[in-house]
Amino acid sequence: QVQLVESGGGLVQAGGSLRLSCAASGRSFRYVMGWFRQAPGKEREFVAAISWSGVNTDHADSVKGRFTISRDNAKNTLYLQMNSLEPEDTGVYYCAARGGLATVTGWNEYDYWGQGTQVTVSS
Repeated sequence: QVQLVESGGGLVQAGGSLRLSCAASGRSFRYVMGWFRQAPGKEREFVAAISWSGVNTDHADSVKGRFTISRDNAKNTLYLQMNSLEPEDTGVYYCAARGGLATVTGWNEYDYWGQGTQVTVSS
């Protein structure tokens, strides 16, 4: 079991940057971690995922070159650095964890979820 708490969301102008954090607590941080987002009226969508070691990462095409997922296992913390933000990036951002080794993109393949943090990008 792992508990996840996101932070770092806020209001930013287009072109700006934010860094989201996800603090994990529980028995182990040995999980594949992911970031998802959900805009009003839309389905939850994959943003990025990272393996336990941090060696393997995967980013959605819509954020490649702008967002970077990383983790610090010594601090049990997951990060999402978001640069060149666009109004289309607006939504609630969730971190998630799953057992296994694969950095999968389906939200229903993750076992644990945080409560989400709001990111709003103004034009």
